[in-house]
Amino acid sequence: MQLSVYTTTRSNIGAESNIDLVLNVEDFDIESKFERTVNVSVPKKTRNNGTLYAYIFLHHAGVLPWHDGKQVHIVSPLTTYMVPKPEEINLLTGESTTQQIEAERQTSALDEPVSHWRSRLTLNVMVDDFVFDGSSLPADVHRYMKMVQLGKTVHYLPILFIDQLSNRVKDLMVINRSTTELPLTVSYDKISLGKLRFWIHMQDAVYSLQQFGFSEKDADEVKGIFVDTNLYFLALTFFVAAFHLLFDFLAFKNDISFWKKKRSMIGMSTKAVLWRCFSTVVIFLFLLDEQTSLLVLIPAGIGAVIELWKVKKALKMTIKWQGIRPKIQFGASNDSEKKTEEYDTQAMKYLSYLLYPLCIGGAAYSLLNVKYKRYFFCILSSGVYAFGFLFMLPQLFVNYKMKSVAHLPWKAFTYKAFNTFIDDIFAFIITMPTSHRLACFRDDVVFLVYLYQRWLYPVDKSRVNEYGESYEEKPKKKAHRE
Repeated sequence: MQLSVYTTTRSNIGAESNIDLVLNVEDFDIESKFERTVNVSVPKKTRNNGTLYAYIFLHHAGVLPWHDGKQVHIVSPLTTYMVPKPEEINLLTGESTTQQIEAERQTSALDEPVSHWRSRLTLNVMVDDFVFDGSSLPADVHRYMKMVQLGKTVHYLPILFIDQLSNRVKDLMVINRSTTELPLTVSYDKISLGKLRFWIHMQDAVYSLQQFGFSEKDADEVKGIFVDTNLYFLALTFFVAAFHLLFDFLAFKNDISFWKKKRSMIGMSTKAVLWRCFSTVVIFLFLLDEQTSLLVLIPAGIGAVIELWKVKKALKMTIKWQGIRPKIQFGASNDSEKKTEEYDTQAMKYLSYLLYPLCIGGAAYSLLNVKYKRYFFCILSSGVYAFGFLFMLPQLFVNYKMKSVAHLPWKAFTYKAFNTFIDDIFAFIITMPTSHRLACFRDDVVFLVYLYQRWLYPVDKSRVNEYGESYEEKPKKKAHRE
């Protein structure tokens, strides 16, 4: 047999005109895997936002494929349309490591899809010697089969398959108008019938996701789970993801329940609540801008909404409408709350000596050495991520001065702790910015300190609990009458 790969701008070809031969593998052995990189000539039509197709033929050696009645072939586009990812540059020097788009492409709208080059083409041939029941052929495989009649027996020719799951977004390249040649890596490996059927179903599932409105980025995340991950790592991913979502739900539920019943801010750092709200919103916007996995993005968005609501509760804000104009009022603090605020202010005073130099230095380092899309994320995300744990320290200081942790929402903390350690695993599995990975390990340190304070300051029933009341003040229940 012989394997031939042609390229053309037409989706249907009937002869050898207007096609280019880019790869010819003589004495093709279906049992032997290989990988070859070839340069493909890019026609002017394709450079002008057009499409280029690859025709892969498996045919008898020494015979042109369109002269061979027993040839099998499959067609795959080598281009796809996507909105170009905004270029990341050094905000001071203007230097960029990403592919430069020509002036006429840069002047076009950023939301206009342009042609991207698929730099990989992965081929498979099913090698299992399997006899099918002609009356009940599996539908998934049947569409890839070509039948021939030999005497009284119907035979199927070798099943040729293109692995579309291996086409990842990270391998795509923008096609410039000045580009005349682009590299194409053609790889081949045999495939069993079981894996072939599984891969067909996975490709159909990814296609269905896109039909239901999922973006190319989201579909690519699903591809990566199956292509870039081995079986055991894949099972761990699903197991960890299920528990992460469960603990996220339980943490949100208990956090809302705690703050809904809370009537006093005794022992709670108001500044820590404000900072947590600010940092959560900034992190959510940063993850949204970086097109992070939805598994990370959705919980971050829900958390941002909850933190905004907690600020309203912490500041005792009420909104009254005077016609169409809202009027915001803040509640008064009692003596115990004012004492907590003094500790809070004292903690921020000590913290500022370390905080401001570190945040300014971190932002300056990011500005000089890290590439961002916008100044907004350069300044804010560097401070939020690199030194966000510093703003968790006021609550630790308040706990130390009051010698109590009874006012903290320990149920929500427990679930968040489980998620903190799960995030450590996710940091190596899920697509996320490096700064967000470091933040996962940062939270481990803070929670360990909270646990130490929990052990150091056991709950005193005479102190106020998380709802602003003490156990001794709880009214006794009336005896039940028989």
